[in-house]
Amino acid sequence: MTQTELYDSDFPAFQAHSETSHDAAEAIMPNAGTLRRRVLDLIGVAPAGLTDEQIQFVLSMNPSTQRPRRIELQRMGLIQDSGRKRVTRSGRKAVVWELVAREK
Repeated sequence: MTQTELYDSDFPAFQAHSETSHDAAEAIMPNAGTLRRRVLDLIGVAPAGLTDEQIQFVLSMNPSTQRPRRIELQRMGLIQDSGRKRVTRSGRKAVVWELVAREK
């Protein structure tokens, strides 16, 4: 994955059944690459991985902004479900996201 691909990805993630979700994706498009980079960089410095809730907290990012960026990174093959879960503040279990290991 090149720097250009991270910033020039396809149209940002949105819910196909929702006109407002599509409109939000269109509006975030100019900033989506930078937001993806922030999420990716944070996951990259967290050896134990992070849940969506943890990412949102550390980056002070709205869930409706963070989650689509995480989905985009997952679709790009840069992050993956670690297979582990962590309990959230609500007491529910959440997926822990981690970087995809790259061969050297």
